[in-house]
Amino acid sequence: MKKSFLSLFVALMAMVSIQAQQISVVSPGGATTLYRTFQQAIEEADPGSIIYLPGGGFPISNDVKITKKLTIIGIGHYVKSGNVDGVTTISGNLYFNEGSSGSAVMGCYITGDVYIGDDGKSVNDVLIRYCNLNCVRVTNSTCLETRINQNYIRSISRFSGAKAIVTNNIIHSIYDLDNGIIANNILAAASEQIVGANWGTTTLHGCDQTQILNNIVLPSGFLHYCYNCEVSGNLANDGTTKWNDYFVNYNNGAISPSSDYHFKDTYKQYQGKVGIYAGTGFNDQQMAPVPFIVAKDVDEQTDSSGKLNVKIRVKANQ
Repeated sequence: MKKSFLSLFVALMAMVSIQAQQISVVSPGGATTLYRTFQQAIEEADPGSIIYLPGGGFPISNDVKITKKLTIIGIGHYVKSGNVDGVTTISGNLYFNEGSSGSAVMGCYITGDVYIGDDGKSVNDVLIRYCNLNCVRVTNSTCLETRINQNYIRSISRFSGAKAIVTNNIIHSIYDLDNGIIANNILAAASEQIVGANWGTTTLHGCDQTQILNNIVLPSGFLHYCYNCEVSGNLANDGTTKWNDYFVNYNNGAISPSSDYHFKDTYKQYQGKVGIYAGTGFNDQQMAPVPFIVAKDVDEQTDSSGKLNVKIRVKANQ
């Protein structure tokens, strides 16, 4: 995933085509190819390529499965990120199947779910970062080292007994994650009906032999059928204090950037100890670490010599 700034800049320039929604694919050798559809980019990209999605909407069918290592990078999902090209929206689900180990998706709003190992095969070391998505579904226990970091996850994520590392997310709830790490998250489910049984305010169910550390847990009763876990440093509401008193903007628990989970001054002592701003921290801008456009001016037509005047200003996100 490491590319020189020049390679990233070239890919970004390709995205500033006068033809809307050009998708840039950078191969492992550094060559850039443009595609008109997300599906075509996935199907024709070489293994190990990076797919850069500009601002806009990109539909994807459930028939499209990712079967090679790919890194998908959007321009971000948060309107106030400072990028003038808006947000990247993937409409549908993403499926990482056999052959796609080591893949990643970053900086996208995903209307559906991210499936890992849906074909029953082992798919390892998939990274999901800086995204707003419905949920993560790891569909068999042989998938290892799924890494979920700094996302907004709106519904129940299920892991089928697989090992995963879930850190610094605002996440609804987690089901059946074993031998993994759940740390520095905000577990935001108020109540949920899971697999036919009403477990009230549980946010973690069936997570065995897992480190559950330094999370903020909105309901007070948050563990159900979690055995042999290391549980330490979590901040759970005891029912005597409202979460609105803790956070700058709790916003009724909305799992979106409309909430602000920085602590108010009275509770600043928790800021570096629990929740998304502890540990490795949380990127409020929700943008992948690539150059992005902060200003652009494109003439409506070419000049007398046939040249199109394009002025842009970019910033390299940290």
